[in-house]
Amino acid sequence: MRPELDVEPLGVITRISRLRSHLGAEVEKLFAEYGLSGPSFAVLVTLARLEEAAGLSQRRLADELGLTSGTVSVRIDRLVEEGLVARAPDPEDKRNTRITLTEGGRELFERVAPAHLANERRLLAGLTDAEIESLGSLLRRLLVEFEGSLPSYGVPARLGLVLAPAHVSIAMRRAVGLPEEAGLLVRGVDDGGPSDKAGLRPGDVILVAGRRRVRSIGDLCAAIADARASGRLQIQAVRGVKEATATIALDELQAESGGLAAATMAGRSVRDEHRL
Repeated sequence: MRPELDVEPLGVITRISRLRSHLGAEVEKLFAEYGLSGPSFAVLVTLARLEEAAGLSQRRLADELGLTSGTVSVRIDRLVEEGLVARAPDPEDKRNTRITLTEGGRELFERVAPAHLANERRLLAGLTDAEIESLGSLLRRLLVEFEGSLPSYGVPARLGLVLAPAHVSIAMRRAVGLPEEAGLLVRGVDDGGPSDKAGLRPGDVILVAGRRRVRSIGDLCAAIADARASGRLQIQAVRGVKEATATIALDELQAESGGLAAATMAGRSVRDEHRL
C-alpha cells in the first residue's frame, strides 16, 4: 500500500456499500411477507405522508420519490392492479393525474408500517439512540448533496441562487485546470435577486458564509439563520483563482417564512443542484 495515499474515504464508501446489501436484504424480506416490495412501500408511505383530499399529483409523487414520470407510472400501474391505489384525472391539469390510497392500500400501510419500523430498529440495535441520531444526520447531509434540494412546494426561491455541491465543484474546477475548492459552486444567479445585487456570479465558489465554513447546503442554510438578526450575510468566495466577497441583504426575506433553513431542505431539485 502506498503510505502517501489517503484511504479514509475508501473505508467510508466501502462500508456504506456493504451495509446497503445487508440492510436491503433484511428490509425486502419483511416487505415480501406482506406481498410488497421496497419501491411499492415507498409509494404507499409517500401517499400517506402527503395525503391530500383530492389525491397527490403524480408529478409531485415522482418528485418526492426522485423518479422519472415513466418509472412512477409503472409503479402506479402495478399498485392500481393490486387495488392499493386509485388514479383519477387532475381537474387542475389535464396532463396530470391524482393518486390516492384505496381502503385496501391504507389498511395494508397501517399493518406494514409498525412492522417495518420495528424491523429497522432491530437492524440498528448495535447503536445507541444518540449514535443513530448522529448517523442519520450525517447521512441526510451527505445524501442531499447528491439528490439536490429546493424550497418546499409553493415556497419561492429566496436568494436567487442555483448551486452545485462541493463534489461537483471540485470536479468542474479540476476539469478546467483550476485549483480544487470544496465549496458550493454558483451555477446560476437570478437577475435582480439578492445574490445578483450582492455581486455573486456563475462560477464563483462559496467557501465561507458568516462565520461558517461552507461545504454543504446545510452549512449555508445555517449561516443564513445566523445572519437573520443582522439582516446581512457576508460571503467569501473564490472566482477563478482570486478571492471574492459579497454581502447579501436578507431584509427583503424577513417577510417570508422564518423557517428558511428547514424549508430549503425539503423536496428535491435536479440531481447535484440546490435552489435557494
